[in-house]
Amino acid sequence: MTTEGGPDMAIDEKLIEKVLLEREVADFLYREADLLDERRYDEWLDLLADDYHYSVPLRLNVRYDDVAERENTRACEVQWFDEDKSTVELRVAQLATGVHWAEEPVSRVSHLVTNVRLDRVELPEVEVSCRFLVYRNRVADETDFLVGRRRDTLRRTEDGWRVVKRHLLLDQSVLMAKNLSIFV
Repeated sequence: MTTEGGPDMAIDEKLIEKVLLEREVADFLYREADLLDERRYDEWLDLLADDYHYSVPLRLNVRYDDVAERENTRACEVQWFDEDKSTVELRVAQLATGVHWAEEPVSRVSHLVTNVRLDRVELPEVEVSCRFLVYRNRVADETDFLVGRRRDTLRRTEDGWRVVKRHLLLDQSVLMAKNLSIFV
C-alpha cells in the first residue's frame, strides 16, 4: 500500500518519543550554558535540584593496564570539586558581591555542549552524557580551555528540568588555569 508521498512507512512511536525527549534535554542543556555565559547565576541556580551534587575528580596519568581502575580519583579522595547545592549557592553569592579577586575583571566565558545522548530514561529522571568545551578569557592574555565529558542526571518537575547530579571528567590531568572560579 502506498500513500500520496510514497510507500507506507511504519512509524516507531517509541523512537519518535526518544528523539523528542533527547531534543528537549539538549535544549535544556543549551539554555543552561547560555545562562552561565551571560552570568545569570540566580536563574541558573533555579535549574539545580535541591539535592544537587557536583563532582569533578582529578585525572591521573597511569599505565594503560590501570586506566579503568586508577585514572580518576574516587569520591573519598581529593577532587577538583565535590559540592552540593548549598556550596554552589555560596560561590554564586560571593561572585555577586563584586569582590572576588579571581573575577576582577570578570571572565568572558563560552560553554559549548555537544554529543548529547540519553543513556537511561526512567522518568521523571534521565541520565545524559555529553561532551563539553568551556573557553574562558580574562584580562588581556589569560585564556583557558576546559574540555571533557559529562554525565548528568536530570529530573523533570512541574517547573521543567532540574539538574540532580553532574559528574565531569576533564581531559586534562594538569590544569593550566590560574583558578577555577567559573562554573563548568
